Amino acid sequence: MTAQTPQEALARRIRRVLAGRQTREVSMFGGLSFMVDESLAVAARRDGSLLVRVDPAERDEVMQRPGAGPALMKSGRAMGDGWLAVAPDAVVDDDAVGFWVDVGLAARPQ
Repeated sequence: MTAQTPQEALARRIRRVLAGRQTREVSMFGGLSFMVDESLAVAARRDGSLLVRVDPAERDEVMQRPGAGPALMKSGRAMGDGWLAVAPDAVVDDDAVGFWVDVGLAARPQ
């Protein structure tokens, strides 16, 4: 049996948190993105970090949480105020993943 990659381990936790919701998984943003009701909420990145959609009005507040930072593209440019990245060591359990998934769900367009 092969060991799970950090991305696979995070994706498994995201699936548990989203159980019972209408979801679709799509490869994008350098990871596995989770569409909920056809709107992107979060993505598990290859390194085990989490990309999270965030309401720009709440971004500064949630950026104060441990492990949160600006989401950067491969070029090093910030993705914008509607996105942040959460370090792998800040999403090691279902409760932490659940918090960030809730942030992503709340920020989706209605």
